[in-house]
Amino acid sequence: MTARHGIFVAPFEELAEPRLVAELAARAEARGWDGFFVWDHVAYREPVRAVADPWVTLAAVAMATELLVIGPLVTPLPRRRPHQLARETATLDRLSHGRLVLGVGIGSDRTGEFDPDRFGEEGDPRARAVLLDDGLERLRSYWEGEFEPRPVQRPRIPVWVAARWPRRRPLARAARWDGLFPIDLPGPEALAELAAETRALRDTPDPFDLVVTNPAGTDPAPWIEAGATWCLTGFGPQPTAAEVGEAIDVGAPRA
Repeated sequence: MTARHGIFVAPFEELAEPRLVAELAARAEARGWDGFFVWDHVAYREPVRAVADPWVTLAAVAMATELLVIGPLVTPLPRRRPHQLARETATLDRLSHGRLVLGVGIGSDRTGEFDPDRFGEEGDPRARAVLLDDGLERLRSYWEGEFEPRPVQRPRIPVWVAARWPRRRPLARAARWDGLFPIDLPGPEALAELAAETRALRDTPDPFDLVVTNPAGTDPAPWIEAGATWCLTGFGPQPTAAEVGEAIDVGAPRA
């Protein structure tokens, strides 16, 4: 089995500068990486203070590269208006010539973003799950022709659904789309469990991605054996250009 390899950065603090992130993405492409992904937050818990907008950052990345798959991991769709996100994603897919993947989730309670007193957004996770499913269906309609211009990709932009281990409810949602991005996995064995359970829920033979993120230097072989189709190298909430650049220059790990 083989997998693709990507860089996964939070556009925070030092990397809250889109030009710098775009330069790192161009460097990754030159070193043979397959993808470049960014976190999507409007705020984050202390000590993080500086946070860049992911869509402006990804537009800069799209203009600095030609081959990398790009996207946000993950966009909390309940925080966004689906019609606005449809315009943003279709525009970015066209700007990148069809290289966008949209990662989605309900949003984390751990970062303080879904604080009704601060941002006036829905705080209940169950209600956010309903908003996520409704929003995805609206996106599908917009992408498939309700809005023009349509994305480059047909029939639509691929969607990866996030899940936090050991929760299983997001698996059914992921099975209806194009990929699963599980976080907080204790090891490859957990990924293998999720892979088997998600396969059982799918009713189509279409390709399906299993996406994992690990620190630089992690051996991808056990994860690929467990079913990973994408292995991302991540750096936590306070990345530096030096550490990201060093991992990029080592090159994408190959199993």
